[in-house]
Amino acid sequence: MGRNVLKSSLLNASFSIFFQIFCRAITFAINAFILRRVDHNVLGIMNVRLLLLESTLLFLSKESISRAALSSTTQHKNKCSWSQLINQMWITVPMAAILSIPCLYVWLNVLSSVGDDYQTAYKFGCYAMVLSCIFELTAEAPAFVAQVFCFVKLKVVLDTLHIFVRSVVFIILVLNNKNIAIYAFGIAQFTSCLVIIGGNYGFFHIYIQRLKTYRHVLKKHDDDIDKARDEMGQYYEHMNDFPFNSVTEMVPTVLKNPGSAFNSDLNKLVLSFIKQGILKQVLTEGEKYVMSISPVLNFQQQAVYDIVNNMGSLAARFIFRPIEDSSYFYFTQTIARDIALKEQDKDKVKEASQVLKNVCKGVTSIGLIGFVFGQSYSGTLLLLYGGHDFVEGGLPETLLRWHALAIILLAVNGITEGYMFATNTSKQIDRYNYYMAIFSVTFLILSYQLTNYFGAVGFIWANCCNMAFRIAYSTNYIAKEYSNMQANPLEGLIPGKIFGCTLIVAGIACKYSEYHLLPKSILYHILVGGIFVFFTLFSWIVENREIAKVAYGKYKNKSKSE
Repeated sequence: MGRNVLKSSLLNASFSIFFQIFCRAITFAINAFILRRVDHNVLGIMNVRLLLLESTLLFLSKESISRAALSSTTQHKNKCSWSQLINQMWITVPMAAILSIPCLYVWLNVLSSVGDDYQTAYKFGCYAMVLSCIFELTAEAPAFVAQVFCFVKLKVVLDTLHIFVRSVVFIILVLNNKNIAIYAFGIAQFTSCLVIIGGNYGFFHIYIQRLKTYRHVLKKHDDDIDKARDEMGQYYEHMNDFPFNSVTEMVPTVLKNPGSAFNSDLNKLVLSFIKQGILKQVLTEGEKYVMSISPVLNFQQQAVYDIVNNMGSLAARFIFRPIEDSSYFYFTQTIARDIALKEQDKDKVKEASQVLKNVCKGVTSIGLIGFVFGQSYSGTLLLLYGGHDFVEGGLPETLLRWHALAIILLAVNGITEGYMFATNTSKQIDRYNYYMAIFSVTFLILSYQLTNYFGAVGFIWANCCNMAFRIAYSTNYIAKEYSNMQANPLEGLIPGKIFGCTLIVAGIACKYSEYHLLPKSILYHILVGGIFVFFTLFSWIVENREIAKVAYGKYKNKSKSE
């Protein structure tokens, strides 16, 4: 395999970041549209209850299988065939169908009532969500192949089309009749999942045919890669290990397999990830489960919390998550799970350590910037987004300011825990599951108790405690891994002196602007923030010149190649 895993991971992160910005912009625009035209209770039902159903079903159906299979492409390449991997990925479809039965029962009969006015539409939305999840997972096999063979742009393009189609369908339906918002939400979700299916299979049908042509051209030119590239392009090089001759081979049992249909070692790893996945899902969506099971907040309050939560976790969604996913892919392809670091390739271990250090430094710096400027610009952002009626009372602003603190913890946890998951053995994953169980129970108890006493902000405090517990565990693991080595990737979590001092000055200046300039002119207040953001970024670049040079060099080379 001649593909550059690190380069692919970096490209995947950068493309995903731009994609997430685009998707978040569309989502926020839709929410702003709904916020002013549709009842807040409807928004709470869609964005909290229905999306929680989708998240739960997709996560439990595919997360453990895809993560285990991704590791198997490298760590078990001599044991696990492509036929077994394809069969494994298709298990997600019947798993989703089976899980949909208890999920539907719980969502329709156990969770707090949505009210008689919305019951019929809510029931339709639940069924639409379940069907869209099952149908979408039929494309999980080609999506997995695309990730393994570094088709970075494919996922970005398809996910963008997915969001675009869902948004267009939803807006058209709601514009015609604002009272059918929940019906429109379900229809748009199902329609957009067809884009994922058609896009994945359509792409590989065309690509496989052209790859066959490329191999024929290469053979015609006596294996002269330059001539073949000139005739066919550069997208077919280093694909000698691509095992598929037809898109139908991505259907289970079609690809020839000399052994059993499934791999026992892979199944063991899947079981470990299943236990971990359930607990991680509880931790990730815990506040929504608490809101749905116990009526600590009504649907209108849930809608406000969800909107503010989306804004507060903006960086986590469009920056941290793509970086986390790409880093996880890189570490699974670089560090072996079942071999001690000191026994592995020293150059790979050194590179992985440096990558982890740089990524930690980058996400921590982003988190700190979000925290500092969030204290002075939360109210301004919410005012521009939702209007005076939305920010009235001060709750949305308070929630967003506390989210700014959670951003730092989310940034650190995503990377350190991602490295740990990418390099843990099955036994280590099982051991961590016990701690995850403790974290999950503690988080749910804290969420319920703090919310009862302090309202919606209690969810954020509980989440901060949860993140702190998980960070402590994952950083302790990394520290032990590198205890006998010169490299210490955790140094990246400590901000530099110049950058730190600049942040302090920026925070004081922006807070002064909030109290003295904002009442007179919101434009001047925003201008002050923009100036200090520039100086803050400049100070970071000055202090981290080497990282900045590498990033600029990669960007420059990419621009030249295009």
